[in-house]
Amino acid sequence: MNWIALIIAGIFEIGWSLGLKLSQQPENNKWSWIIFSILCMTVSGGFLWFAQKSIPIGTAYAVWTGIGAVGTLLVGILFFQDSASILRLLSALLIVVGIVGLKLF
Repeated sequence: MNWIALIIAGIFEIGWSLGLKLSQQPENNKWSWIIFSILCMTVSGGFLWFAQKSIPIGTAYAVWTGIGAVGTLLVGILFFQDSASILRLLSALLIVVGIVGLKLF
C-alpha cells in the first residue's frame, strides 16, 4: 500500500510542475493553474508522508522525485515540443534504472 501511495505522490509531483507551466500560457487562467499546482503539491506531499511510514526516507524521496522528473520530461516531450534527443531519453532511462535499483536492493 505504501508503494502505491508513493507512486500516487510521484504522479501529483508531475501535476504541480505541469500546472506551473500551464499558468505561463497566455490563453490560460494563470491563477487557476497556480491553485491547481498548490493542490497537487499538497496531495503529493501528503502521499509522500504516508509512504515514508514504511519506506526508507532516502528511497522514498529518490523514487518520488524520479517519478516527477521522468514524468515531467515525458509530458514536456508529448505536449510542449520539448527535445526528445536520444541523450535526453537515455538520461531519463538512467533515472528509471536507479529507481528500480533502489526498490530491488
